[in-house]
Amino acid sequence: MNSFIKLKFSTLLVSFFLLAGNLTTEAQDSYVDTDQECNIKYNLFRADFKSKNYEKAFEPWLWTFENCPKLSINIYKNGLTMAEYKFKNGSASEKEATKKLIERIYLQRLEHFPDDNPAKMYSEYGMFMHNTGCPETKVFGLLQKSYDIDPENMGVKAIFKYFEGVIQRNKDSNIQAIFDMHDNLLDVVNTKIDKFSKEVDKLRELEESDNELTKRQAYLKKAYSTNLRGLGQVEGGLSAMLEKYATCDRLIPLYEKEFKTNSNDVVWLKRSVSRLYNKGCTSGVFYDKMVEKYVNADHSSDAYVFYAGMLMKKGDNTKALEYFKRAVDLETDNYKKARYLYTIAQMMKNKGRFGEARSFAYRAVEARPSLGKAYLLVASMYAKSAKSCGNGVFGTRMVYQAALVKARRARSIDPSISSMAQKHINSYASKAPSTEDVFNEGKQSGSSYRIGCWIGESVRIP
Repeated sequence: MNSFIKLKFSTLLVSFFLLAGNLTTEAQDSYVDTDQECNIKYNLFRADFKSKNYEKAFEPWLWTFENCPKLSINIYKNGLTMAEYKFKNGSASEKEATKKLIERIYLQRLEHFPDDNPAKMYSEYGMFMHNTGCPETKVFGLLQKSYDIDPENMGVKAIFKYFEGVIQRNKDSNIQAIFDMHDNLLDVVNTKIDKFSKEVDKLRELEESDNELTKRQAYLKKAYSTNLRGLGQVEGGLSAMLEKYATCDRLIPLYEKEFKTNSNDVVWLKRSVSRLYNKGCTSGVFYDKMVEKYVNADHSSDAYVFYAGMLMKKGDNTKALEYFKRAVDLETDNYKKARYLYTIAQMMKNKGRFGEARSFAYRAVEARPSLGKAYLLVASMYAKSAKSCGNGVFGTRMVYQAALVKARRARSIDPSISSMAQKHINSYASKAPSTEDVFNEGKQSGSSYRIGCWIGESVRIP
């Protein structure tokens, strides 16, 4: 917009607050006669809005907003777009008036279209208020409404902000409430990740079959990938926020105290065992006691995986493999199956059984082609084996090159772990052969190099 248009739009914006009361009163006096005018004004502003002529669209939009609040959801969608544009690009003196207008749009939409994705609206409203310096109590109240309606429709940043509020309200009085909410939100994030990953996998499969994506499909793939990157950061952020509260010294006494009351609560057992496992609090007899109780209370894939892990810890590998197989065979959903296979791979890695761990990691990728964490797991095992599997300095560096290849593969297939994968990539790249190393070794760049040991894999010399 040029300066004249911005000035005109600003004048109209200020006029909104002067005219709002009068327009509402007039609408009440002549509501029966406004149906036709509502449609005229609506079509006028919609035409100008579509051509992004916001200055011209604003006046008929304002009239429609005041007089025809139930005519169409587009009144609120398009009005919010114009108001947000003005808030971003307007002068400092106009921001307060624009902020009030945006609040009014959210509130009126929730009043007249209460069933049109209210969780998303409260989530966006809450984050707008947070970003504009509103008191945190009001922000948390709006995000609480969003969570209560449908947490799966909360925005990525809203989930993170909401958990911050839960921590602040419970850190000195109810640590278990923090753990419970962390698990609830993590379930929400994982559900959203699975949903978007399935869509990305479908589109990637089309591409790999030499089918060019349509413009719409390319747009959706980019949108899904963006959401996955954001969700991956939230997943890591939620766990990082919990780090100071979820220590073995804190968790074990807490769960010992609550065990008797919750020993038949399958959800409590699942979450408690998972947290103790993820935090490495598995060496004591209490963990084994919880796992035993869990597998007896719930004959599920999840319970079998943890029970098999406990059996491995005790050295009963044959029985452990039997329960691992039960867990995988029992699950029919490939994405859930991939999660169990990945957990098994982690357990195998922790026991130093790298070859078997890699096998389970690859099976996890077969079940879920976008499970980048499985490739990162393989990459980390390669890096850990660099000195033992590398033949001399150059050979050791080539093992890091193999790890680098896996980490790059992880990043390429899974946007949700792009940030984590990049850290691995940076680490391995710094230890892989340089151009000078290749020259000094008398090797040819691009030729194949065979790595022995348990890795048994060929990789291209960089």
